[in-house]
Amino acid sequence: MTDNSNLNDGLSESTRNSENPSNVTRRRALMMGAVTASAVVSIKPALAQTAGSVLNCEIPVPGNHAAGGYIGPDGKIVSPDTPGAFPPAGRNFTGEEVKRAMNGRSLPGTSYDQSKAYVNYIRRLQSGQSGFTCYASLQMPR
Repeated sequence: MTDNSNLNDGLSESTRNSENPSNVTRRRALMMGAVTASAVVSIKPALAQTAGSVLNCEIPVPGNHAAGGYIGPDGKIVSPDTPGAFPPAGRNFTGEEVKRAMNGRSLPGTSYDQSKAYVNYIRRLQSGQSGFTCYASLQMPR
């Protein structure tokens, strides 16, 4: 039998001693940087696509849950004979249009007061109602 304990395993003494904690930490930091960089490269396009789809989503005014109802100035669904109430919009508004209206502009094809009532309606949307997901995604910071 031969004694293999004294055989060189292919590494010099200086190479074996270079595995000190600072070298290991530096190597791990470099690996983490590489992983992070590849994650950023793959996530950024997804975020850009999400931002684009948020602006293209649609909000019906009123939604399916209130079909036939009119919109009161405070955004509540009211009967058609309510004084000061506005008829249904007749078309869906995109997320981009709603975002602009929430920042002070009017919704396209509406008067100032009508737009204000529609935006109040949109702000009152709750989970499960048509357009809620679109509205909620407009509220998310980017």
